[in-house]
Amino acid sequence: MNQLPLFVSLRGKPVVLLGEGEAAEAKRRLIERAGGLCCGEDCGDARLAFIALEQEADAVEAAVRLKERGLLVNVVDRPELCDFTTPAIVDRDPLLVAVGTGGASAGLAKMVRQAIERLLPERLGALALALQAARGRMRAKWPDGAQRRRQIDAALSPGGPLDPLDRASVERVDNWLGSDVGVMMSRVEVINLASNDPEELTLKQASLLARADHIFIDGAIAPEIANRARADAVRSQGAPTEHAPDGLVIHLRLGHERAHG
Repeated sequence: MNQLPLFVSLRGKPVVLLGEGEAAEAKRRLIERAGGLCCGEDCGDARLAFIALEQEADAVEAAVRLKERGLLVNVVDRPELCDFTTPAIVDRDPLLVAVGTGGASAGLAKMVRQAIERLLPERLGALALALQAARGRMRAKWPDGAQRRRQIDAALSPGGPLDPLDRASVERVDNWLGSDVGVMMSRVEVINLASNDPEELTLKQASLLARADHIFIDGAIAPEIANRARADAVRSQGAPTEHAPDGLVIHLRLGHERAHG
């Protein structure tokens, strides 16, 4: 991973925009859509800047000036001058999906965004808002943070009561919270990897890794495999003991003939 994806709050904040024409107008729309206020180079309170100047020498000079003032700079079509890049965005406000290539290919990012657009229901943002509104009730029902996360993960899993790809899920939040959902105990799943190539993971294996609470790495497993799991999933070396941790536990093994899932 060559870049760290971040979501920056721009609402009510000034952002320097230099340039004219179609590229500059596209950046202006993006800034204003996020609630930012476009301003000129003389604005002293801005922390971000977009440069859309056609002449390379002008763009380089502007980037140098703004960087010397401590601003983070994006220069249109010149990734080598950029401190940050803007991704292709799938907007299901407040849910946002950002697809970036680090400036390698905006066209590729656009095509991936379009594929995701076709997949995600328009009402997904409403589901996010419903879950936000229910945060207090969820904390009261499951005071333990780890247990609460496991219950939410289970509800949002494919086929679950709040499956994000089901357009009717937003209407089930109250019923889900009112139901007698039991405590999820330890569950161990073994993934026998056919190789260390992450492209050979099955959909089921990738789904298990994405939902794992604890991963036991048994053998010389490539980091690219383990990194398919959440960043906050606990990693341990070796095999799990008979007293496995609570939640979904994944036992990753390499070199077995038959792969799980």
